[in-house]
Amino acid sequence: MKKYILTSVAFIAVLILSFPASGQKPNQLTDKEKQEGWFLLFNGKDFTGWRQCNGTEMPKNWTLEDDAMKVFTAPGKKPGNASDGDIIYGVKKFRNFELSIDWKTSKMGNSGIFYNVREVPGKPIYYAAPEVQILDNVDATDNKVDSHLAGSLYDMLPADPKTVKPTGEWNTIVIRVKDGKVTHTQNGVKVVEYTLWTPEWDAMVQKSKFKNFPGFTEGISKEGYIGLQDHGYDIWFRNIKIREL
Repeated sequence: MKKYILTSVAFIAVLILSFPASGQKPNQLTDKEKQEGWFLLFNGKDFTGWRQCNGTEMPKNWTLEDDAMKVFTAPGKKPGNASDGDIIYGVKKFRNFELSIDWKTSKMGNSGIFYNVREVPGKPIYYAAPEVQILDNVDATDNKVDSHLAGSLYDMLPADPKTVKPTGEWNTIVIRVKDGKVTHTQNGVKVVEYTLWTPEWDAMVQKSKFKNFPGFTEGISKEGYIGLQDHGYDIWFRNIKIREL
């Protein structure tokens, strides 16, 4: 009897840890969210709506795991070596929106979330789109620069590292874009704020690795796709939802 009770308690504990504190299952919207105009970009069951950037199919190094879409190190590749596995939600382009994504990373993990993606044949996803960094801040090799830490506008504006949960735990990033004004809110804390298509933005680009990227110097698109990066590490994404503003 004692063994049965302990087993039951353990099972309940697993259920509690598997779902958000609200008890809501992953990849579902509440009635309130639906009324507010949110809709899911990932249904939790398959990759409907998603495809390779500059491609037509889903890359081979993506799978479904832990109620999430997971990008993983491709067979024959070493961690950190991508496999042309960057993906976009190709159903439509977005201009003014609020995007919310849960993510978690493996040890040393590195990835990114992109918006206003403009596909340029032969070029990677980061060639012409702002990147919101995803990183294992503790062990990743790219953790030496403040603006390369999780939640940052990659290589331009740093996010507070104290807002990031440890490897293996879920984080929530909310990216809000309204008439060029952008905020990143990480686990409930606003960590980055900037405005696109301004002299201040141009100055940041010139101080970054993107200063010679035509995709940036010609100007970031006014609208575009939502994208996720394959950086050659195991990364999970779930509760991918958006509402247009």
